[in-house]
Amino acid sequence: MTASRRKTVPVQAPLKVLALVCAALMTSCGGGGEGSAVCSSNCAPPAVAADFLTTEDVQRVIAQAVHEATARNQRATIAVSDRVGNILGVFRMTGARTTFRITSNRGVTGGLENIDVLPDSFAAISKAITGAYLSSNGNAFSTRTASQIVQENFNPREFTQPSGPLYGVQFSQLPCSDLMQSGTNGSVGPKASPLGLSADPGGLPLYKGNRLVGGVGIIADGIYGLDPDITDVDQDVDELIAVAATTGFGAPDDIRANRITADGRTFRYVDSESLASSPAQAPAFASLAGTLLSPVKTGVSFGSAASGYRADAGAMSAQGAFVLVDTANVNRFPVRAGTDGQMQANEVTVLVAEALKVANRARAQIRRPLGVQAQVTVSIVDSNGEVLAVARTPDAPVFGTDVSLQKARTALLFSHPNTAADISALPPANYIGAGGATVARFRTFPQYVSATRQFFGDGTMLANGLAFSNRAVGNLARPFFPDGIGSGEAGPLSTLYANWSPFHLGLQLDLNYNAIVAAAGGSTAIGCTGLSRARNGIQIFPGSMPIYRGSALIGAIGVSGDGIDQDDMVSFLGLANASRALNNSISHAPKPLRADNLEPRGIGTRLRYVQCPQAPFIDSSEQNVCEGL
Repeated sequence: MTASRRKTVPVQAPLKVLALVCAALMTSCGGGGEGSAVCSSNCAPPAVAADFLTTEDVQRVIAQAVHEATARNQRATIAVSDRVGNILGVFRMTGARTTFRITSNRGVTGGLENIDVLPDSFAAISKAITGAYLSSNGNAFSTRTASQIVQENFNPREFTQPSGPLYGVQFSQLPCSDLMQSGTNGSVGPKASPLGLSADPGGLPLYKGNRLVGGVGIIADGIYGLDPDITDVDQDVDELIAVAATTGFGAPDDIRANRITADGRTFRYVDSESLASSPAQAPAFASLAGTLLSPVKTGVSFGSAASGYRADAGAMSAQGAFVLVDTANVNRFPVRAGTDGQMQANEVTVLVAEALKVANRARAQIRRPLGVQAQVTVSIVDSNGEVLAVARTPDAPVFGTDVSLQKARTALLFSHPNTAADISALPPANYIGAGGATVARFRTFPQYVSATRQFFGDGTMLANGLAFSNRAVGNLARPFFPDGIGSGEAGPLSTLYANWSPFHLGLQLDLNYNAIVAAAGGSTAIGCTGLSRARNGIQIFPGSMPIYRGSALIGAIGVSGDGIDQDDMVSFLGLANASRALNNSISHAPKPLRADNLEPRGIGTRLRYVQCPQAPFIDSSEQNVCEGL
């Protein structure tokens, strides 16, 4: 496709951009029964010896990209990150565009559509971080892969199919998140992405040997979108330049997205590797014509304390857990009791351990080789949305850190009886478009509440304390209900399909929108939504459960990493097994309270609460492991 191709992407976009923000962003094993399995040899901590990009590596990646761009008579901006999002270099070729336009080419307005004032570096950095964050040592995903899994159908244009399995993931890793780190505060750990996760082809992971070490992102065509048609083979200039950039650092063939399937469909990695240059003949970095927007530096080795992720030395070590640490190598989110006095520290410890045990037994969905255990991040929050624990398996994709917390908080938010009042009190999303012009919004926040109540014919919805999992919330946040049925009406938390795009989703984006714009304008404020229980935004694909003591909501668990049914199972069985281990002191929501009792008026289809995978365990032939719980 040419520069006018139809692209779309999950984004976060803003109004006007200050040099300040540019600088800020660049410096930078149980199942249905007892969960007793410990971590196997497959979940041993990753080696940290030489698993990082050197300054010479970064220079080589950039020089190879410039060489390919020049051969195609293109002018590109190139960004390189390490695995945890530290920006290791941003280079703008002489003559490259300095801004880009966000568009789905669906002809809709609102949301992030048509914003055209953001600096080129935002697009390149977001693509690089996406290539790194969606990948691991067991899977290599690109921004083209992301494009395939965030659209209204999976696969795109299969109009009778449900939405992409990671629908909504684009609005994670945001600069306003209270988990993600900025690049200017000397922090360690996962860094925020200026546009969240990208689905615009041109972002690829970088490997040294078989170890993931970072990502590279390219913007040359001035369009930030996605590929709505995977039935053809594109000659996407951004992607081809990225392919050249990865020469010598390419993902192992066996773990690339095109070797991985979900629901019988194979993922896409790149459409073409037909280069116009010989990367081996790339010029010396010092001779490149352009501007270094962010200095070249060395990356960190993932799994070392300097990366912000390291092996747990405490209670979770038996499960092979990794934790997030600060610059002093201190756990950022140690297990603690709820700030509301409802959940005890020992209960949180058992819950995390049981969830990790399930993950260590679970058969991974998106990893190679086949039959290995799932890799996930687990987050626990109390009824105030405060973090009580974050733990992960060693090789879980980095994106799941922020997403697991989003999921936990989403289940909490929508299960809380104050949700309607809290959402209704928010100031409206102030949409902007081309040139910063004001654009009419789809709904105010009180209108999302009233639409939900009308959808169910129940004037108490979102105030009656019913229990929502992320899967149930996601049912309401799709442009079709039931999901994938094109003749159905839109879910009440979505925009109408005629006005829908991955940049104009509905409530999920609207909750974040003003904070996204503020961050692009230089704000360093933390808090994406104005909601105390959802400070890093909400997420709308499966993998979370609210936690109860009897009929009282006391918190939530969120899981993200290795397939949405696996995420559902780890959160659901983790809580069920913890409940059993703790003599039912904590538990799932009572069945009469669960959202799968809800049936929208006149539609005849109930919401879904949980869906566990078939043949889920690598050490057992058990089936239907979530049934009856």
